[in-house]
Amino acid sequence: MKRPAANGMFGRVATLLKLARWRGIARRYFVVNGFDGALTMLGLIVGFHVSGEVELAVVINACLGAAVALGVSGVSSAYISEVAEKRRELRELERAMAVELESSAYGRAARLLPLLIALVNGLAPLVLSLLIITPLWLAHYGVALPLTPLETALAVAFGLIFLLGVFLGRVSGVFWLWAGLRTLLIAVATGALVFLLTPR
Repeated sequence: MKRPAANGMFGRVATLLKLARWRGIARRYFVVNGFDGALTMLGLIVGFHVSGEVELAVVINACLGAAVALGVSGVSSAYISEVAEKRRELRELERAMAVELESSAYGRAARLLPLLIALVNGLAPLVLSLLIITPLWLAHYGVALPLTPLETALAVAFGLIFLLGVFLGRVSGVFWLWAGLRTLLIAVATGALVFLLTPR
């Protein structure tokens, strides 16, 4: 007896999300903030690598702190901006139609979308950052790695940034290899810039 009600609820949520055209917005936020998170971790790890002998716990704590800050910033900034934007859109539509839409399906979608977008915007950099620093955790707990912990983390960062480019290429219809190499080139340039600017 409970399953139809649940299906009906999920169906209504899916309809609201489709009405709000949330996929394109969420995809854009995921790529942009995920890219920011990956580049931030890349910059941190390159900086630590150039600095020489640094305790692994220090590197992990610094990267983890940055990852959490990126996640919280992503959630809060996206929620605040999207709530304001959707309220503005709703008010403009109400004025154009001369009706109250707050309790309508569109109004409910306008309230639901900022929350979902905020979660995507915060989870993207957090998850990618945690994936990048996973080799550091593994090394900290004694797991053998094919390269040094920092070098392995750098390889993971470059790999994830390449995959983000591939994803963008599939979305935009650009050849996947070229799209991946383009984002990878940005990552290499970022790492080189950090390398050159880091005091020794």
